[in-house]
Amino acid sequence: MRDDAVHMAGRMRLGWNVGNTMEAIGGETNWGNPLVSDRLIRLVKQGGFDAIRLPVAWDQYADPKTGKISDTWLARVKQVVQYCVDNDMVVLVNIHWDGGWLQENFTADRQAAVNAKQKAYWEQIATLLRDFDGHVLFASANEPDVKDAGQMAILASYHQTFVDAVRSTGGRNAYRVLVVQGPSTDIEKTNKLMTAMPTDTVPGRLMAEVHFYTPFNFALMTKDEAWGKQAYYWGAAYHSRTDTARNATAGEEALVDDLFGRMKAQFVDKGIPVLLGEFGAIRRSQLTGDDLKLHLASRAYYHKYVVKTALKNGMIPFYWDTGDLGPNSFGLFDRKNGTVFDRQTLDAMREGASGE
Repeated sequence: MRDDAVHMAGRMRLGWNVGNTMEAIGGETNWGNPLVSDRLIRLVKQGGFDAIRLPVAWDQYADPKTGKISDTWLARVKQVVQYCVDNDMVVLVNIHWDGGWLQENFTADRQAAVNAKQKAYWEQIATLLRDFDGHVLFASANEPDVKDAGQMAILASYHQTFVDAVRSTGGRNAYRVLVVQGPSTDIEKTNKLMTAMPTDTVPGRLMAEVHFYTPFNFALMTKDEAWGKQAYYWGAAYHSRTDTARNATAGEEALVDDLFGRMKAQFVDKGIPVLLGEFGAIRRSQLTGDDLKLHLASRAYYHKYVVKTALKNGMIPFYWDTGDLGPNSFGLFDRKNGTVFDRQTLDAMREGASGE
């Protein structure tokens, strides 16, 4: 537990999300992925990752009257955390979307109830995982839907409740590194609205978190809209000469440099590491021929550039992987067969993490 946030960040180069699994509404396998196994965590480590972000739902497993989380679910989460620690992986445990009880409630009339639930859940989660060493980090939320300074003040209260609840459980949690999320985990909103971190009882043990799916029309957009079209090609050297309507026209290298540089100035340069808790761009495997080849090359370059630029600015990148292997998907690994599925993107991120 001697590692503070800065030293802990120095132990991580490349992280991976176990997406659409333990946060799945209805149960761990309800969104199409198999149960998380030690084999999967070993596969991810062998792929070059040294950190795991574990999105988790808790509310559906809790008694709505008492807030008590199911012992069976607590034991299952602890088992998965143990897989990560046994494989010498840093593991970030969060409260994910979880039905939106925190993520979608930033009004004064809901603040007290949300804070009460935040306190109850984190006291249980922190107590469950208290004996793990510094490999285990906790994250307050996922993507809190905050749009203005008034809502940011309410989010700050949720984060403070999180920090206080974890610290109150004592033991190693008195020193554990904790992570708090910017408004909507949007870099520009975080730069504007997140002007302070929570108060803590121990110095230098907090990190900030933002996410990155920019530009939207390249990273996430799956159908053309009246206001704009999907982009298939990203990066100055990867624009198509024939399919020009699908070239990214904004949000390329210069914007990545700018936004990540803002996080460095706002947090990293002040001793507060930043996790890029989610990033990625979908694989448009429904394309064919030269269009598909160029898209995949540009997508690989995108992931390499994001990883390399994040690390250059003191941010730790965590790739978002939903486990889906079809068109418009993020999957790196075939979780059912225990194999690498998207070697091109995996190699690109490893190159970015190595500084190549």
